[in-house]
Amino acid sequence: MCGRYASSRRPEDLAGVFEIEKWEPEESLEPDYNVAPTKEVYAVLDRPVKDADDKRPVRQLRKLKWGLVPSWSKNPEGAARMINARAETVHEKPSYRRAFATRRCILPADGYFEWVTGAGERELEVEGRKKRPRKQPYFVLPADGSVFAMAGLYEFWRDRTLPDDHPRAWWATCSVITTEAETSPLAVAPEDGPRALADIHPRMPLMLTPDRWDGWLDPARTDPDDLRALLEPPPAGLMRAYPVSTAVSNVRNNGPELLKELEGPEEGTLF
Repeated sequence: MCGRYASSRRPEDLAGVFEIEKWEPEESLEPDYNVAPTKEVYAVLDRPVKDADDKRPVRQLRKLKWGLVPSWSKNPEGAARMINARAETVHEKPSYRRAFATRRCILPADGYFEWVTGAGERELEVEGRKKRPRKQPYFVLPADGSVFAMAGLYEFWRDRTLPDDHPRAWWATCSVITTEAETSPLAVAPEDGPRALADIHPRMPLMLTPDRWDGWLDPARTDPDDLRALLEPPPAGLMRAYPVSTAVSNVRNNGPELLKELEGPEEGTLF
């Protein structure tokens, strides 16, 4: 799954990486080292510019809320639960299939956080003891330091309780697509810890390599079978993972120190 990630790159940098044609400075976000559900995030998408004479898709950097609200929803209450869409079923699930067909995006990140339960705590759980497991967080990122481009979907939802000219009448929301975690060895693995992403968690965000960006963002591609071919996991051996402070577990903590690599898991969270 993807329940937390880091996004610290400036819009100017993202514009160069993704060949952005349009972004609004007033939509700039501060670096966020602990992105949690319902927060506003950057999304790259191809879409005609509103009210423009030229109706061609334009590559834009937009600000969306993380937690997808389907256009047909009566209210946005379930958004915090719809942060992830499974690659295996995204084409058929009612909440995602329309967005999958025509509203796909890329959610740029530095990397994502995932928590693994320590071996000792697992044993307690197996034995049925009532003890809350203490989990060691890991930061997962491209080994070469490039942008982590997560496949995503976006939707628009109209709040019918507000007038048309109200600034919050329309919600623009998104979801991260996830896939099965890699079982192949990490490009760089911790000396004392997991050797593959699947050792940390059975799911991972679907990373799109640059050769798939244009195809994924193209709104003219609407055939589900054609699009599903783009959901193949990236080549193995592109990622690294390292342990970070359990401070990231508290959503109120936010700063570059959350990405600092620890020499090993924190005490009491041994892998």
